[in-house]
Amino acid sequence: MTGPQPAVRLRGGGVSVATCAHLLAQDGFCLAGAAVEPRAPVPVIMLSDPALALLRDIFGRPSLFAALPRIERRVVSWGGSVSAPLPHGAAVVTGAQIEAELGLPALPAGFPPAASEAPAPFTIHGAPPFPEPALRRFGTREAVAAPVTLRAGADHATCHVEATPKGWLFLIPQGADAAWLLGVGCSPEALLAQSRLIAPLIDTLGPAGARFETAPRLLDQVAGPDWIACGTAAIAFDPICGDGTAQAAREAILAAAVLAAIRDGGDRDALLGHYRAMLIAAMRRHLQVSLPFYRSGGDTPWWREQADALAQGHAWCTGQLARVPEPRFLLRGNRLFAREAAA
Repeated sequence: MTGPQPAVRLRGGGVSVATCAHLLAQDGFCLAGAAVEPRAPVPVIMLSDPALALLRDIFGRPSLFAALPRIERRVVSWGGSVSAPLPHGAAVVTGAQIEAELGLPALPAGFPPAASEAPAPFTIHGAPPFPEPALRRFGTREAVAAPVTLRAGADHATCHVEATPKGWLFLIPQGADAAWLLGVGCSPEALLAQSRLIAPLIDTLGPAGARFETAPRLLDQVAGPDWIACGTAAIAFDPICGDGTAQAAREAILAAAVLAAIRDGGDRDALLGHYRAMLIAAMRRHLQVSLPFYRSGGDTPWWREQADALAQGHAWCTGQLARVPEPRFLLRGNRLFAREAAA
């Protein structure tokens, strides 16, 4: 292209905004940063091998997170049965490590001077406040993360997931003897009192740390005429699926492709509508995958309430998608093409 490139302001951080910045910078966009309140990084993430491969490909860094502790197996106690160890490839990454490795490059604060004929600036919102802040939640289940030390002989390359009557536990080893325990639905202490699989693996339980909502959630409006929302503040998956980081990267690829298509003369309203429809479709798939876990995890009021919320969310997503046209665009690589042109 010739002439001035559009300016894009980036608000927030995390995988999705960093991925947007990387892809847009490669595509010639003028980027600018905007200050936001820093969010507390999540204590630890299990970054699955497919998500890791996707990030390495996007950023062109084959050794990204290669030196971190690895999870090679998982053991699951769910609905009264305990699985044998199953293969599970993932790197154990802290939120601080993600910010350090994938954080935004140094960007000017505010927009750079632009010629009068330059296109109007666009904003990518990766943090609140959003232009349209209404958030739809599919359940309510707070999680609490606590550091733990493992008993001698515990397998440091195996994660454990366990359902109890009051919620579920997720034990993630992080190196030699340290690990993180995630308690969903109730305090880690109360869940451990009902635990048969994970409790015997823990030597000491540290003080509760970060508290955060784990139920899936989605902004009612994820885009407007001059903005797009992305990242976990805009759409978030339940950690039970282990796909949250990959989803953040995928939605960033789509957001960057939408901006590039608008810049290249595409139908702005149709492209932004496509973005919203694809995020709703992603949430619908996630709810469909998650629902069997909550239906089979237990038969207490807590489990039934969470399963009902997921089912209602799935029905809402289905209704929303029924009101929009069939997808008009196809994503190939980092570009969106009209379906008739891509056929």
